[in-house]
Amino acid sequence: MTEQQTPQAPLRLTGLSHGGGCGCKIAPAVLQKILGNMPRGLVPTQLLVGTETSDDAAVYQINPTQAIVATTDFFMPIVDDPYDFGRIAATNAISDVYAMGGTPLFALALVGMPVNVLPLETIGQILAGGEAVCREAGIPIAGGHTIDSVEPIYGLVAIGLVNPTHLKRNSAAKPGDKLILGKQLGVGVYSAALKKDLLLPTDYEAMITSTTQLNTPGPMLACLDGVHAITDVTGFGLLGHLMEVCRGSGVGATVLSPDLPLLSRAREFVDAGHKTGASGRNWASYGDAVSLAPGVDEGMKTLLTDPQTSGGLLVACTPDTVTEVLSLFLQQGFSHVSVIGEITEGPAGISVL
Repeated sequence: MTEQQTPQAPLRLTGLSHGGGCGCKIAPAVLQKILGNMPRGLVPTQLLVGTETSDDAAVYQINPTQAIVATTDFFMPIVDDPYDFGRIAATNAISDVYAMGGTPLFALALVGMPVNVLPLETIGQILAGGEAVCREAGIPIAGGHTIDSVEPIYGLVAIGLVNPTHLKRNSAAKPGDKLILGKQLGVGVYSAALKKDLLLPTDYEAMITSTTQLNTPGPMLACLDGVHAITDVTGFGLLGHLMEVCRGSGVGATVLSPDLPLLSRAREFVDAGHKTGASGRNWASYGDAVSLAPGVDEGMKTLLTDPQTSGGLLVACTPDTVTEVLSLFLQQGFSHVSVIGEITEGPAGISVL
């Protein structure tokens, strides 16, 4: 009589990695120490944007009306569905081109997979998801590189073009500018809840809808003179990427926490204790420059530092440009776009009310 075998549990992509999505990022303070010890390299005059202000992409001018936008982004799975993982990773990588005001041209795939663990069909689905997003963005995946790795990794090198006169950096915000956020916060919290099997189908759908929505308003926003700075909110959380704006621009900022757009159950999950480890690491990196009003509790602090994977564009613009900016977002299907605060006189720091 043969011994009955226990059915094997389905393989979960999120179970193959120590972190997921942009929550895998090295903490801002640690990254700053690493880069601070790097020797100064060549800085040709054509390099309009390099590493000096932690901007979203490098920009290299090739003629009076064209500059190349180059960026790369990759990470471990934030969801278990391989096709969705590929879509999220590709959307996230392309976002940095949009955040500079650029238009994507083509991409290169970065693929690291445990080929003796993952079925080849699963790996193919990850790549197919990335291909689908690039097709939606109107660009080809023109090549790439693959390795056999311990954890599954997928992302893109994204290349784009921008007119230098329309280039939008994260370091040109001005006091009096209003701050506008294009997407809801709470992706990291949802990813933590996903690992505990707590997401309803509608929750998962909302998470995927947000993380696979291309930040297409970027090039149109860049054409507006009243838009001074653009970045996208990813692994360092809203406060971390806003802090980069403040430090690069030599300004402060005020964030109105009641006006923040949140995924519908984000607060519920946070109050139940679901959050990523990256949230705490983020706060440890820049919390000393953040002032929280007495009414801002630990749950809100978690959401402010929550690592966003493929998050929304954060725009600093003049008050008389707000209506036009909101209109552009709404026309592109960003129904949760919100005014969340304003830029103030320096020094660099953030007050959360």
